[in-house]
Amino acid sequence: MRPSLSTTGGDRGKTGLFGGERVSKSSNRLHAYGTVDELNAVLGLVLTEPDLPEHIREQLHEVQKDLFCLGADLATPMGKVSKNVMRIAESDTERIEQWGVELEVDLPALQKFILPSGCRAAALLHQARTICRRAERWLVHVANEEPINDESLIYINRLSDYFFLLSRVVNKAVGTEEAEWRPRGKTEKLKN
Repeated sequence: MRPSLSTTGGDRGKTGLFGGERVSKSSNRLHAYGTVDELNAVLGLVLTEPDLPEHIREQLHEVQKDLFCLGADLATPMGKVSKNVMRIAESDTERIEQWGVELEVDLPALQKFILPSGCRAAALLHQARTICRRAERWLVHVANEEPINDESLIYINRLSDYFFLLSRVVNKAVGTEEAEWRPRGKTEKLKN
């Protein structure tokens, strides 16, 4: 006996896309929306952080909804019509950009590279940023093979920038200093 949500359709390494097409679970499309799902799960971890400012919490809830929409967008090949599938839109990207502009106002200008660190929430947001970049690379793979919603690529690119800014804002909100990357001196040798 299996749980009711369990199906046998994927037991042979294939899954169904919206529109009925069956594809390998190792396809670039599955890597793309699987990575988007992974990103959403990490945001769930960020949201468990007790010191997260409320306006950031609200924004991240909206991003989670966007990511669910992006996953459905990627699971629906272009040309397949489904009244139940929404695609990422320009307005979603514009909202992320606006948040970024608002976040940047209260941050000191970035003079040097910073290391992924700080408080736990900021470190998790850096992890979200890197997962977001991986998702973007998978989206590019899919776009090189077949048409995808162009806005999905723009959105995911802006989203990683937003996570970077957000990590800085969260560190500032809790009073944690950013760790700057300092290049090794010319005389310092790499250790083997």
